[in-house]
Amino acid sequence: MSLLFFFFLYTSHLRVVLSSHCSTITATKTFQKCMTLPTQQASLAWTFHAHNATLDLCFFGTFISPSGWVGWGINPSSPEMTGTRALVAFPDPNSGQLVLLPYILDPTVKLQKSPLLSRPLDINLISSSATLYGGKMATIHNGASVQIFATLKLSPNKTKIHHVWNRGLYVQGYSPTIHPTTSNDLSSIATIDVMSGSTAAQHSNIKTLRMVHGIINAVAWGVLLPIGAVTARYLRHIQALGPSWFYAHSGIQLPAFFLGTVGFGIGIRLGDLSPGVVYGLHRKLGFTAFCLGALQTLALLFRPKTTNKFRKYWKSYHHFVGYACVVLGVVNVFQGFEVMGEGRSYAKLAYCLCLSTLIGVCIALEVNSWVIFCRKSKEEKLRREGLIGGSDKGSGNHSFKNKIRLCQEWDSNPCPFGPVPETGALDQLGHLDFVVDVLQRIILKKKSTTALTKNKKLAVILVLLYSINSHRRRQHQPSSAAVPSLIGVRSTIYNLQQNL
Repeated sequence: MSLLFFFFLYTSHLRVVLSSHCSTITATKTFQKCMTLPTQQASLAWTFHAHNATLDLCFFGTFISPSGWVGWGINPSSPEMTGTRALVAFPDPNSGQLVLLPYILDPTVKLQKSPLLSRPLDINLISSSATLYGGKMATIHNGASVQIFATLKLSPNKTKIHHVWNRGLYVQGYSPTIHPTTSNDLSSIATIDVMSGSTAAQHSNIKTLRMVHGIINAVAWGVLLPIGAVTARYLRHIQALGPSWFYAHSGIQLPAFFLGTVGFGIGIRLGDLSPGVVYGLHRKLGFTAFCLGALQTLALLFRPKTTNKFRKYWKSYHHFVGYACVVLGVVNVFQGFEVMGEGRSYAKLAYCLCLSTLIGVCIALEVNSWVIFCRKSKEEKLRREGLIGGSDKGSGNHSFKNKIRLCQEWDSNPCPFGPVPETGALDQLGHLDFVVDVLQRIILKKKSTTALTKNKKLAVILVLLYSINSHRRRQHQPSSAAVPSLIGVRSTIYNLQQNL
């Protein structure tokens, strides 16, 4: 199931990448090079004239609202939004026609202290314009494509340009409002060398790290850790496995935590590479889950022995912290899907199928555990009421093997319960206790609490022997006075056992 989840996550990411495309041909110009930008299905086409350091370019973007805006710009100093000289296209509030205005994104814009007002750019912008894809008959709507054209005069020997682009939902007057703050919207930055057509490796590395971070953490925190918890809860009660359940539990949880530690470290690195991108809830959940996992691992070093009086407190701590870590890990996996923009992807569907399968197995095992618990409770109740015998442990009674030996010594006939070692003779009291014990074991062997009501002969004999035994014990009389023919009783028991 983990491989299936990985496949869907990879194909969904590939589908997003292939859905956007670039073109060098527009209705008015043809460009030499083009490039698909990493977010928002945007692309860029350009022609660089090296002899005069002039750059002709066209940015292709899409609206997300009929009253929204689409912007592109360059940052002369660094790859970030603050300081960008932008051209923003949006419908005119009065006429509804597409307009293109220049804006400078200073620090006050990011803090939203004042509305964004249009003002002339302080770069060598020779010309600019914007058109909707489809010509004059096109209208602005959700998903409408827009082309922003610009001609720039670059500085000599400076061909690496920091491109910044984004889009918003609406415009107040002639002031574009804040754009969405998803991962794609906050990562809409690329540094492109217009001479060679190459991009800075940093953003490509960020995309790769983000994908690896998501896959590793989803498998470690969202799949392996819950499986390890299920192993400990339901396999430890199977006596045939012995300590194997502990080795299986540790063998799953420790590699899962170390794998999750790698994913956690990649997440820290992603935060360093994206100073403007902050996911408060996702980060807090990740730190909390990692700390709980680290505490669980360190707790193994302080695990008391089973005879230690503090063992029960350690177990309570281990259960509480472990389940909390599993729950937080699964919740953070879903939060990670939203951060990556994969909230409706096949990868999330595959993970939900994995988790649903695991939950179904847990429900089945939980029901089975309760059935076994209820059965044992019912048998224990019957033991307390005296309808069935308890274990052979205790003082004052012969073990089952000793009773078999005494049974065989008492009579020369072959005993139906085992071989005959020759020692001593059985007193009548021991034989009567043995007869009662055999009848109890026949009932237990059939594993049916209604055996007495289904076999009338067995019920009559068992009640008779209990009554005689109790009366004899009260009167301190030998059992021979109460039971004239115990050989016949034993033969009857043997026949009943063969017929049951």
